[in-house]
Amino acid sequence: MGWWSVLGMVDKPGKVERMLLQCANIQKSYGDKLVLHDIDLNLASGEIGVLLGPSGCGKTTLLRIIAGLTVPDNGRIHLHNQDITHTPVHQRGLGMVFQEYALFPHKNVFQNVAFGLRMLDWDKPSLARRVREVLELVGLSGFGSRPIHELSGGEQQRVALARSLAPAPRLILLDEPLGALDRALRERLMLDLRRILKDAGNMLGRPEGMTAVYVTHDQAEAFAIADKLVVMNNGRIEQVAPPQTVYRQPATPFVARFLGMENIFEAKLVAQNPLTMEIRDWRLEIAPQTINHLPLAINYFFLIRPEAARLVDNENEAVNVINGRLTQHSFRGRYQLITLETSHQPPLTLKFELETAVSLPPIGHTIQLTIDPASIVPLESG
Repeated sequence: MGWWSVLGMVDKPGKVERMLLQCANIQKSYGDKLVLHDIDLNLASGEIGVLLGPSGCGKTTLLRIIAGLTVPDNGRIHLHNQDITHTPVHQRGLGMVFQEYALFPHKNVFQNVAFGLRMLDWDKPSLARRVREVLELVGLSGFGSRPIHELSGGEQQRVALARSLAPAPRLILLDEPLGALDRALRERLMLDLRRILKDAGNMLGRPEGMTAVYVTHDQAEAFAIADKLVVMNNGRIEQVAPPQTVYRQPATPFVARFLGMENIFEAKLVAQNPLTMEIRDWRLEIAPQTINHLPLAINYFFLIRPEAARLVDNENEAVNVINGRLTQHSFRGRYQLITLETSHQPPLTLKFELETAVSLPPIGHTIQLTIDPASIVPLESG
C-alpha cells in the first residue's frame, strides 16, 4: 500500500507553479448508506486544511477521493484548475503519508526517501542532494544509512514524510499520520509537522508553503497544524474556518460538543438594547458583536463558553448573575473544571483559573456567578 504514494508527483527540479484544490458537490454512497453529502471544499495554495471529525464522519473517504483511491458518485475535483476527478492516482502529482508509514523495511533511510526520485529518473547528484535536504528538513540529518528497523516510531514517521516531500508534490495528503504514536511524541511531532510543511515550500520552490490535506480525529492536533479547519459530521461539513474561529465561535451544537463544550441552551432573543436572551427565568445580556441582526422572539441555540463565568463580588454591579449548587471539582492542571447545577438543564460546566479556583466553596454549597456577555455564542440549528 505504499508504492504509489511517491509516484508521479513532480516534473524535474526547478518547476514552480501555484496550486488550488477545489472539491465541488462531492457525493459518495456505499450501498444504501450516503457517506458524503454534497461536499464543497476549497484549499488555497500553501494552506494546510485539516479534516476533523469523529470516526465514520467521512473524512477519510473524502481524502481517498482526492487521492484517486475512491471514485465519487457525483462531483468534481480540480487541482490547479485541472479536472482530476478521473485522473489515475499515479498521474495526480500527490504525496501521501499514512498512519502505518508504509516504508520499505529492507531499504535504509536514504533508499526509502530516494525511491520516488528514482522512479522519476532523477540523476544521482540531484537525487542525493534532495535526499539530504529533506532529511535535514525533518530533523534526520545523518540518518541516511540507518536501517528502518532501528528507528523509533517518530523517526519512521519523519522518514515517511521526507519520502513524500522529496519529489515536491503539488499537494500532500496525510491520513492520521500521528495516530500510532504515544501522546507525548504526538505533542512534539504535531508542532514539527506544521513547521516542516511550511519550511518545505521554500526548499521545494513553493514560497507560500506546501499545500496539504490532513485527516485527524484529535482536536489538539487539528488546532496545532491547521490553517483551515474543516469539521465534519455524518458526511457533511459543519464548519470551515481558521482554528481560532472554530474554537471561539463554533457554528453548530455538534461542533461545540465535539470540542468539549456542553453548555448549550435553547433560548429566545427578547430585547435589542441591551441585546438580551431569555432562558426560562434567566435573562442574560449578549455582546452585540456576537449576533448579526437576528430577529426577536424566535428560539435559537446558544453556547455559554466554559470560561464565561467568574465569582460575583458585588451583585449590584454585576450583569448576568446566576445561582447554582456546586456538584463537582476536577483539577486539570492550569485550571479547575467545575459542574454547577442550576434551575435549567444541562448543568453548567465551567473553567476557573487556579488562582480563582481557590475561592470556590466546597462541593454541595451554593455559588453565585456572573456570565460574560461576550462568552455567549449563538449557534446554527444544524
